Amino acid sequence: MTFLNLSLLAGTLLVALPIVLHLIMRRKPTWFEFPALRFIQQRHDTNQRRLRLRHLLLLILRAAIIAILAFALARPSIRFGTSAAGSQESPVAAALVFDAAAHMEYRHENKTRLEVAQELGQWLLAQLPENSEIGVIDTQLGSGSAFQPDRGAAKDRIAGLKIVTNSQSLPTALDAAKKLLEKSEKERREIYLFTDLSRGGWPEEQSARLQQQLTELSGASVYVIDVGVANPIDYGLGELRLSSEAISSRSPLGVETSLSCIGESQPRTVELHVLDADGKPQKRSEQTVEPALGELRPIEFRVGGLAPGTHQGFVRITGQDGLAADDTRFFTVEVKQPWRVLVAAPKPAESYSLFFTQALAPELWRKRGQASFDCDICDLTELTKRPLAEYAAIFLLDPAPLEPATWQKLSDYAAEGHGVGIFLGRNAAVVDSFNQPQAQAMLPGKLLRQARRMDGQLHLAPTDYQHPILGGDLRRLAGSIPWDAFPVFRYWEFDKAAKGVGVVLPYSDGRPALLERPVGRGIVLTMTTPFSDRLNQQDTWNLLPAGEDWPFLILVNQMASYLVGGSDQQLNYQAGQTAVLRLDPTQQRRGYLLTTPDGLSSQYPAELNRRELAVTTTDQVGSYRLRAGGTSGVVGGVDLGFSVNYALGQTQLDRLTDPELAGVFGPVKYRLARTREQIDRDISAGRVGRELFPPLILIVAILLGLELLVSNRFYRE
Repeated sequence: MTFLNLSLLAGTLLVALPIVLHLIMRRKPTWFEFPALRFIQQRHDTNQRRLRLRHLLLLILRAAIIAILAFALARPSIRFGTSAAGSQESPVAAALVFDAAAHMEYRHENKTRLEVAQELGQWLLAQLPENSEIGVIDTQLGSGSAFQPDRGAAKDRIAGLKIVTNSQSLPTALDAAKKLLEKSEKERREIYLFTDLSRGGWPEEQSARLQQQLTELSGASVYVIDVGVANPIDYGLGELRLSSEAISSRSPLGVETSLSCIGESQPRTVELHVLDADGKPQKRSEQTVEPALGELRPIEFRVGGLAPGTHQGFVRITGQDGLAADDTRFFTVEVKQPWRVLVAAPKPAESYSLFFTQALAPELWRKRGQASFDCDICDLTELTKRPLAEYAAIFLLDPAPLEPATWQKLSDYAAEGHGVGIFLGRNAAVVDSFNQPQAQAMLPGKLLRQARRMDGQLHLAPTDYQHPILGGDLRRLAGSIPWDAFPVFRYWEFDKAAKGVGVVLPYSDGRPALLERPVGRGIVLTMTTPFSDRLNQQDTWNLLPAGEDWPFLILVNQMASYLVGGSDQQLNYQAGQTAVLRLDPTQQRRGYLLTTPDGLSSQYPAELNRRELAVTTTDQVGSYRLRAGGTSGVVGGVDLGFSVNYALGQTQLDRLTDPELAGVFGPVKYRLARTREQIDRDISAGRVGRELFPPLILIVAILLGLELLVSNRFYRE
């Protein structure tokens, strides 16, 4: 137990005052002569005992009032917990942690949540005792933590805080605060967390580690200072999804997103803009959407007429709301000339490749000039005569045994950075020819046997949609694709897979259907069942190319896009990620000019022998441009780009409830405050314990009332 005013305990000596008054003012007996002396004497003794008892009760009440009042004025307090007790003037080691994620930019009453946190932080600095050690930590990734040299430096550090695009989680920031306080020799340690309690800053999987870390920091007081708005109002866009990040100039660009709202629901207009050659936005489309609370309203745009080159743009919500960070999403797409591919098949090649080429370039699209692929068809025997370098990818449909020289030519083609697709079927019956060294340089392993499942229960069964081939529409429609409606009756099995081979797509029995093998800088895909069998053909291996069923069309186009390098190219990133741009070997430069979203340009060096350029400075949200030797329209010029957006959790405004926050901290004791008065009260309770002044004063008031009641009754009688 501690006292704020220990000297006032001397007031308990005033207890003697009512005792002295009691002794002085005692009633002296009066002698009366009365005939019935014995009766009077008995009555006198009874009254004397009654009066003595009443006076003793009043004496105790009055003495207790004075004693408890003096005790209350000494401001006693009781501290619950393990941290050291002491006065509020004892120096402390304090870590001030500020949530600086994008959701702290929410503006209410003309102040952002970060500005409110900064004001409270500056006020709190003045409340900390002299000679305290003060550290200021924000949630910027890799910002580090250290005690400030003095209080002025801490004040400047708080004043200079800004919203960060790659904010780390709050448990991670609290872990940094814990490690900082462990360096201090101060007996008392305090952590102050300024946050709006946004749910995005508290990953569930990090709660256990947070509780463990804070438990290890024995004797520390944790204060959570809520600077959020109880009922925020905001409209926000979800993640952008492009039909592909590299498209043909003949194909339209599909842009999908969603609109959400919290607090209220009103119609909002969403616009799509594409930057022109001068970098000025040009509106290409708009939609008016009325979102519903707690729901995501899908929005889809289609933009055509994009010339070859790098195109950038953004989708935004018109008007203003409390949080601007989730009103705009940026994108970059690479538009290329239609890919020219070679489809090699047994004679008659046109008949064998009908389903496959119609899936890649439907006849109607070819007539309209909208096909993304230009398909050349040839017999397998003509492969040795074809200049393969002219093609973006090569597909072998149900190949028969090939000459070693042909396999070697295909292997060299893949090693140079191209893609090859092999679809094995009935013509691979001569197993030994496919197990020759030249063929094995491309196939995923030694061909073992032909497997049969004539019951119709075997089908393609994707389990992981993370591979680029299974992305896009296949990932979006994953739950609605009826793969079991396209059974596979026969397929090839391989022996032990070669080094580096991965399974892209399995069958329903777990065996591999589509395998991927890197060859040099290129990729070889091997499908263990053909894509060329007709439905009415005897001994059909599968029903995958059943007419024009859309799963087959999507799968063929995804595979082709991957092999030509269209689906594995990433041009859109989250803030803080490293952007990797592919460089054309024929147009490499020693240096490039990188233009950031704020319009500033800087030189970015590169090595001539590298085919990729990594950009690590992606701490701004928006579109970046990388140029050298002029624009893409200049011969030898390099004009590349990429876009950076906030991660969805960075702009999430949904708040944790008090029970959810208690679940995050678990057994760790913390205090939640929202005003300066609450902060001051909690700090006082944390440092010197819970003051007993209010209950003691209440007891004094009760005793005064009881004394008044008893004395009036006794004296009236």
